Amino acid sequence: MDPAKIYEDLKEKIIWLDLAPGSTLNQAELAESYGVSRNPLTIALTRLDAEEWVVRHGTHFVVSSLTLDRMREITEIRSVLEAQANLWAMHRMTESGLQELRALGNAIKKLSPHATKKEMVQLDFRFHRIIYREAHNQQMAQLLERLLNHYLRFWLASPREIKKETFFSETLEMIRAIEAKDEISLRAATAAHIKLSMDKIMGMS
Repeated sequence: MDPAKIYEDLKEKIIWLDLAPGSTLNQAELAESYGVSRNPLTIALTRLDAEEWVVRHGTHFVVSSLTLDRMREITEIRSVLEAQANLWAMHRMTESGLQELRALGNAIKKLSPHATKKEMVQLDFRFHRIIYREAHNQQMAQLLERLLNHYLRFWLASPREIKKETFFSETLEMIRAIEAKDEISLRAATAAHIKLSMDKIMGMS
């Protein structure tokens, strides 16, 4: 397996908490599980370190911890970039992208009240990925997706319960605004969505 595939696999495991925050990675076991020598694994881990998924301590790599300060900083960045990305997506949305967004909205509405936190976070992730892609700005999409992945990991690790009605209220409003090309409503829903996230994070401190 090449380093890029190892990187992607380890990143997915970190995002979805298969590798817990603060856990030390056993490089010998990982190299054996991927069927590679230490060199490709080290290349992958070094890339993960550069993107703050892991932290290097001497010869060891540890899955990065989740802190409130870090989430506040990410929220501040998203509040600026995501608002613009949403507007670009509304004006640049392809027909296939719009259909995908509508299908996602229907999936959210049909989601069971007993859905797990992971199921809800996965739907939220899909929504944002569609928006980032449909903004048609690859550099912004890559940056926002990386920030979002760190953000979702925080919510998955949090002991706080996520309620479907509040978690998706602004998401559904943003979808409606994009369909109607209603810039005022989209700006308002985006601002409310980010403010709610910040308020919840502040409430955890």
